[in-house]
Amino acid sequence: MFASLAVLLVIPVLAPQDPPFDFATAWRDVAAALHTECDQAGVVGGSVMFVKGTEVLGFAAHGFADRDGKRAVDRETNFHWASCTKTFTGIAVMQLRDRGKLRLDQPIVDFVPELRPVHDPFGKIDEITLTHLLTHSAGFRGGTWPWGGSEPWHPHEPTEWSQLVAMMPYTAVEFAPGSKFSYSNPGIVFLGRAIELLSGEDYEVYMEKNVLRPLGMSRTYFDITPYHLQRHRSHSYEVKGKEARDLGADFDTGITVSNGGLNAPLPDFARYLAFLLGAAPKESDAANVLARASLEAMWEPKVQIAPNGSEHMGLTFFVQDRGGSRFASHTGGQKSFVTFFYVHPASGTGACGAFNTSTAGPVMAKLRTLCIEKLSLPMVRL
Repeated sequence: MFASLAVLLVIPVLAPQDPPFDFATAWRDVAAALHTECDQAGVVGGSVMFVKGTEVLGFAAHGFADRDGKRAVDRETNFHWASCTKTFTGIAVMQLRDRGKLRLDQPIVDFVPELRPVHDPFGKIDEITLTHLLTHSAGFRGGTWPWGGSEPWHPHEPTEWSQLVAMMPYTAVEFAPGSKFSYSNPGIVFLGRAIELLSGEDYEVYMEKNVLRPLGMSRTYFDITPYHLQRHRSHSYEVKGKEARDLGADFDTGITVSNGGLNAPLPDFARYLAFLLGAAPKESDAANVLARASLEAMWEPKVQIAPNGSEHMGLTFFVQDRGGSRFASHTGGQKSFVTFFYVHPASGTGACGAFNTSTAGPVMAKLRTLCIEKLSLPMVRL
């Protein structure tokens, strides 16, 4: 009896194990949530995609790209990505840095002297650097268009650089540069202007040559849709009360294109995610877009956002720490389009989603969280 008891005492007690990760089941949950959340929020159309490196592991679509035309959202549907554009602009700035055209600690007035009339009660305008603009800590206001925009005949955004220049004497720096985070669209527009002056090319031309084409994003473009892609372009819908008003397909972001003018289908955006994850083949042109060290430097926390330290601003990328690892991300919202993307280097995964209805903000947030918690974080263990 005692011998038997001794044997029992040395048998180790095994800790409960997490169940094996089942991607197919987890993805079904994400896809089901897409339909449920979109239906509840009155979203006309949207889609979400999950990738591991260059491989698309999951895609789901909901509703219509064109409600009246009964054209469903599919893989080819082209959405407006709004402020996700800012990360492309940041990559272009880092390209020019690596090519010796600029330093991140240089004053923005070295490239955009039109900023000198701006009222800066905190010091000299020369103290605002490219890093301040890249991290939304320069002190500039949030919106690019502080006057007008309330009438149907007003442009959606300023259409010419001269219109922004005319605002400079009536613009004030709102806080000491570098002292805090405050999201600023004009700051990114000023970076876009610097790219044009340094490269000698329009922003769109520079980006096509140096970012989009090397990444193989052949169906991605800025502002107005090319004729051959118009059949794939999503309309956008503004919800007021119970009505979802069709705003049409195209609109011009004007001089603010570097801040929010990108349009792309999800498979093209997946190419961008693969590049961010370092999954592009070394022999491809994508490998030459930006040195890996420079890209990863964009994800270093620079300016604190969340009081608990869980979220910071990097260089045009939002940086979050969740589950003991880092995510680099951005969201977008413009003209009733709502978008998101993130990459999670620890698992080699990322996700992107786009929706065409003004009520989709909570849907976007829900889907992003589900992709992180049900897919990316569990895949760290694989």
